[in-house]
Amino acid sequence: MSEKSSTFAGNLLATMQFSVVHLSYSFAEEWEQDLLEQALCDIGFEVFDGADAYIQTRVLEENKEALHALIADTDGVEIVHIEQCEDVNWNAQWEAEHEIVELPLGVRITPHCAFGAGHHETTSMMVEALLEATENHTLTQQSSVLDMGCGTGVLGIIAKKCGVAHVLAVDIDDKSVANALENAADNDVHIEVLLGSTPPVGEYHLILANIHRNILIEQMPLYATYLRADGELWLSGFFAEDIPHLVAAAEAVGLQHTETRSRNEWQWIRLKR
Repeated sequence: MSEKSSTFAGNLLATMQFSVVHLSYSFAEEWEQDLLEQALCDIGFEVFDGADAYIQTRVLEENKEALHALIADTDGVEIVHIEQCEDVNWNAQWEAEHEIVELPLGVRITPHCAFGAGHHETTSMMVEALLEATENHTLTQQSSVLDMGCGTGVLGIIAKKCGVAHVLAVDIDDKSVANALENAADNDVHIEVLLGSTPPVGEYHLILANIHRNILIEQMPLYATYLRADGELWLSGFFAEDIPHLVAAAEAVGLQHTETRSRNEWQWIRLKR
């Protein structure tokens, strides 16, 4: 299972019944599979393992028509077979297949199905930008950081290791919150981790959001509310064709696009007031 695939996986509970859709790919470029998986996530798929896509059986029944329409409209993919999965503990199986990763500053992350172990391009671009900001003193010991959709907590942990004063990490998944707290403790740092989609009122020097494009657009007014006048917003988790939509949403709330980075079709952008 790829790390990016787990962006939308959440935590698969043993009590849930899952189905697997076996797909056949003939894509010319790897990013085309990433784009398809992002679209599949939009209709409820949670985990991808090669050309196999996993979804709760109940959700599949509700979205079969949307699935077949998506496949029909996408060149280079077809459905081979759909079947119900064996009743196994998917969470335990996922964890058994993923190693602990060591990142810059000696950070080690155990993912537990949450997104952000450090392998994926979107995460690594964020980490590199954090290290650069520390070297050029954009981030200092007085800085505060808000990590929206924290997953494993990797970005907040790196930021704290860089020496910032305060990190607040937020996620809507309670198991991601638990995973982030566990990883922070394992790395001997303290970050505040909250369950939910709206953090308490505050102002932050830097806001990080490595999430699906639609969520980024939806939350843009929230980011603007929490960003200090001299602060920066870093976004990742999307493709080049998504940037105009994100920039338009940012400009509507008074934020200006100042930089773009890319890695293997994935994009990262910097925004300021």
